Amino acid sequence: MLIKRLLGKRDILVPYFNFRKELSGNIESVLLKEIFQLRYEVYCLECHFLPTEEFQDGLESDEFDDCSTHFAAFTMDNHIVGTVRLVQPTADLNYPFEGHCSVFDDYVMPARASAGEISRLVVRKSHRRRRGDSMEGVSKDFLEKGSPASIQPHPAGKKRDGNSPLLLLGLYREMYRYSRKNGIRYWYAAMERSLARSLDKMGFRFVPIGPQTDYYGPVTPFVVDLDELNERLRKENKFLAAWFNDEKIPYSVILRTMAETLLQQMKKK
Repeated sequence: MLIKRLLGKRDILVPYFNFRKELSGNIESVLLKEIFQLRYEVYCLECHFLPTEEFQDGLESDEFDDCSTHFAAFTMDNHIVGTVRLVQPTADLNYPFEGHCSVFDDYVMPARASAGEISRLVVRKSHRRRRGDSMEGVSKDFLEKGSPASIQPHPAGKKRDGNSPLLLLGLYREMYRYSRKNGIRYWYAAMERSLARSLDKMGFRFVPIGPQTDYYGPVTPFVVDLDELNERLRKENKFLAAWFNDEKIPYSVILRTMAETLLQQMKKK
């Protein structure tokens, strides 16, 4: 596994997942049906956020899906395990969070063309492996001790070693790369503060733009500036910054990073 990662045949940081995206407008795609099935499983059957009778076909979808870019994570044997969408509403629609949350009076929203909303983030229950994992697959240990600097590739590539939320990180990287290529600088998200803290430890410093409200539980509307994210990563974790930006990572940097990670793990034992 390590040799394949060094040769670029497996992702250096998330070698056990593949990621795919579906552009807006292709509402009949096979990938979207898998995404809608997973959302139905989590939102309707597991969490009961939405009534099952509204989706007789077992596919959870809404009016924002055809103006969204959808991202999905798959295991190496092609089972979907996570998904998220980035919504860019048409002129006749608000952002999803605006139907449930208000913003502070002094907050000025950026131009619509430069912003999108993160929505419908779900991780299959089978991939929330550790006791105390959040709904998004973030471990309690990472929430308490993690930071951008602590996210490093494991030298042996073992699935369960380390505490980094790699599936979530991979989904966010796919959204980040898409956004940077398409002129999107700001992301909105209505989420619980615990998830915002987890994302901050991954480098995504979401700033509250309105009061907490009840929307699938107690959530707060946030925004993150991707320019600030990029600057922060380049200061705190050059490896992670290069990985996010799809930049070539020299073997010397990879080997040094893995050696540092291995040394840290040996000190803990």
